[in-house]
Amino acid sequence: MTELRTDRLTLRAAREGERDALFRIYSNASAMRYWDSPPHRTPDDTDSVFNKLCQTGYRRYFVWENSGEIIGAGGIHTSEELGFILHPDHWGKGLAREGTQAVIEHFWKTSDSSRITAESDPCNLASVGLLTRLGFRVTGFLRDAICVAGHWSDSVYFALPRPQPNDRG
Repeated sequence: MTELRTDRLTLRAAREGERDALFRIYSNASAMRYWDSPPHRTPDDTDSVFNKLCQTGYRRYFVWENSGEIIGAGGIHTSEELGFILHPDHWGKGLAREGTQAVIEHFWKTSDSSRITAESDPCNLASVGLLTRLGFRVTGFLRDAICVAGHWSDSVYFALPRPQPNDRG
């Protein structure tokens, strides 16, 4: 699997023994506030996420490492949807933008897809703002789209078209 590097991040495949580091992220209530599932209660709950990060079908989905610490995960799912999660200790530092930009650039270089999609809870202003700054445009809105632990949330949908050769970046 490809390893991506930015100024501050290494994006790479998950390795054996890193499930607990991912559990630290996926068990954090703040990190999971707008996720489509409740915070993980045990490391076993994180097994499915960890296994996906190890699968070759998820070759465009990475753990995000900063100074030797796993701080998040993100990439392009097989459905060509951008997804990412970052531990709250690392919010507000530009790392989500840095990581998602690297993922998007890698995706355009390694795929012939015409677009990338994304979905967010519209109340997640940080993610909505990031997607907008990355050039994503709103394509739809669905009220009561996801129910997590008995609480319904809306979803806003985005798309980012493939840049054309004459586009200025």
